[in-house]
Amino acid sequence: MSASPHYVPSPTPDLARIERALISVSDKEGLVELGNALAAHGVEILSTGGSAKALRDAGLKVVEVSDHTGFPEIMDGRVKTLQPAIHGGILARRTDAGHKKAMADHKIAGIDLVVVNLYPFEATVARGADFPTCVENIDIGGPALIRASAKNHDFVTIVVDPADYANVIEEMKAQQGATTLALRRKLAAKAYARTASYDAAIASWFAKQEGEAFPERLTITAQRVQTLRYGENPHQQAAFYSDGSKRPGIATARVVQGKELSYNNIGDTEAAYECVAEFKEPAVVVVKHANPCGVAMAADQYSAYLKAYACDPVSIFGGIVAVNTTLEARTAEDLAKLFLEVVIAPDATPEALEIFAKRKNVRVLLAGTLPDPLSPGMTMRSVGGGYLLQSRDNGHLAKSDLKVVTKRAPTPKELDDLLFAFTVCKHVKSNAIVYAKDGATVGVGAGQMNRRDSSRIAAIRAAEAGELAKLPQSPAIGSVVASDAFFPFADGLLAAAEAGATAIIQPGGSMRDKEVIEAADEKGLAMVFTGMRHFRH
Repeated sequence: MSASPHYVPSPTPDLARIERALISVSDKEGLVELGNALAAHGVEILSTGGSAKALRDAGLKVVEVSDHTGFPEIMDGRVKTLQPAIHGGILARRTDAGHKKAMADHKIAGIDLVVVNLYPFEATVARGADFPTCVENIDIGGPALIRASAKNHDFVTIVVDPADYANVIEEMKAQQGATTLALRRKLAAKAYARTASYDAAIASWFAKQEGEAFPERLTITAQRVQTLRYGENPHQQAAFYSDGSKRPGIATARVVQGKELSYNNIGDTEAAYECVAEFKEPAVVVVKHANPCGVAMAADQYSAYLKAYACDPVSIFGGIVAVNTTLEARTAEDLAKLFLEVVIAPDATPEALEIFAKRKNVRVLLAGTLPDPLSPGMTMRSVGGGYLLQSRDNGHLAKSDLKVVTKRAPTPKELDDLLFAFTVCKHVKSNAIVYAKDGATVGVGAGQMNRRDSSRIAAIRAAEAGELAKLPQSPAIGSVVASDAFFPFADGLLAAAEAGATAIIQPGGSMRDKEVIEAADEKGLAMVFTGMRHFRH
């Protein structure tokens, strides 16, 4: 539909006086205060349903929408405000002679303020309602009112968020019952963002109902949680948004104490918490620059922490620590001695929180529960001119999934460590090599351009950690090694053998698998193929 060809713009007034308001809200927060303020300025209030009742119960005079339009609500309330008497009063340009004549001819009264909340569709979906209930909570009249009001913001003030009631009240007080164009434009922009977000949520939900993982048109909706001081670097601007999915983690966690989270804190904390959630046993993960630098599981949390710390006692400085069980005082005592950016846990004992209270700069987050590493979902990243969307890497292996390809099979203990190491590998930037022993990483090689260098770096890290701990030998001796992708040559495997590893886990699938298997046999290594790759970029 094209715009009217006869419209000639006229000067937009800065002040638009509010004489009549239409209120239809599902969220009654602040409603009575707004109604009292409008009444104080002599504003006529049109309303319906629960909004009208709440205002009347507060002693305010309200005109029912059906009385204003001369047409009753019909179809179980599905048709209330979809009337020319309503939309004509909103869309009329007050300075247009033709519009004023049409209003007079059809006895249409102007509506200067529209206050609308939409039916709680997102909340209905979030609580797991059935299909018909979700559909019934798709608002029709509300978005129409919002869009009409926002389009005619030259003359109409649109409010979609109770948080903006105070601004409108203050401005009406300062401007003798009017609002400024600057405020109306700001509120119009917010209104269009709300209807866009609402429609995106509906479109996304419908696509999921139809089983469309990758719909032709991708709709994204998110709510700003926090404006950040800066991005990855001080010269970059940044903000944090929630997608409303409620996946346990950084977006749902309660910040108990500490400085404001930074852009890098948020990314690193998410990486740490997703990793620690992989393990059923008490586990601790240390992350630096989105890479695990110490991961361990044990019979108790404190033992797991000691093993994770031992992997790289240097890199933990300024790092993120995640635990998958209630944070205990004994662990907190050791953590409080370190310089850490963030500690995240499902919960914490009062004693643990009391210990951290003395270290006010440490950010302590409690997420309530753990994310499910096996749950489906999508991840997205931006590229020049578009987005990359993929299903979450929720690949999981059992011992029965492993294929022994060498003459020697892994021992039961080696098998346990191999699965542990490969799970950690999933969370390390490629090319990723992880050395592990006794349910703990002993060396991590991350983000190198070739697999041999990652293997060598992991071995070096293990040797250095052993020296710091004054161990008689490198903890890499007797360890197992995981690789996130196949070894294209035998050199990476040989580096692991030279460091003292006894078993290897890798996806397999290289053109040179035979050469790599022969090298493993020659060194007496056990090796298993997973058939699953865990690239991470």
